[in-house]
Amino acid sequence: MNAKPLAFCLSACAALSLLGVSRACVAQSTIKRPGDRPPYHFEAEPHLLLGPFDAPGWAGGDGFGIGFRGTVEIAPRGFIPSINNSVGIGFGLDWVHYAAGYAGGVCTRRVVGPNGTLVCTEVDNGDHGQNYFYLPVVMQWNFWLAKRWSVFGEPGILPYFQGHQLRFSALPLTLYAGGRFHFNDRITLTMRIGYPTFSLGASFLL
Repeated sequence: MNAKPLAFCLSACAALSLLGVSRACVAQSTIKRPGDRPPYHFEAEPHLLLGPFDAPGWAGGDGFGIGFRGTVEIAPRGFIPSINNSVGIGFGLDWVHYAAGYAGGVCTRRVVGPNGTLVCTEVDNGDHGQNYFYLPVVMQWNFWLAKRWSVFGEPGILPYFQGHQLRFSALPLTLYAGGRFHFNDRITLTMRIGYPTFSLGASFLL
């Protein structure tokens, strides 16, 4: 599946969500009422994942997977006491399978050759696709816009393991943005957009 239609569909969903947020804010805004939101200490978020971009490292093409994000609230009043905001620390585990491997192959086994040089004796061309395990660690800054809507930004780092040998690497900076539709005080529909994945899931405010 081509990444462009996927990205277009997700952009359309995001635009519709923002339209809903705007209407909700006009109708029942809570952003100027600090603390007017559901009280909770931990957010548990299982989700589905889509990777419409090439992954960091070797994999390419579209990716699909599942994951979990947990966020611990550390600042109920956030960084700006005059508005309805809060801050948490989030951590997660995401598994994504990418259908395409990597061009040219990656050496998976080397032996010592003449004069101490390393000679590659085994190459993995990635024809079977690649599995990634992402371990995001982020700061989540929430803005509680209305009774039914909240949005957040998440700067952080992204350690990950890739390939069948689970080679470790990390993105020193990653950034996500997302929003929630609150069915009630404890359950929300949560969407997150960023690199390298988009997610859609449910949040349980505990």
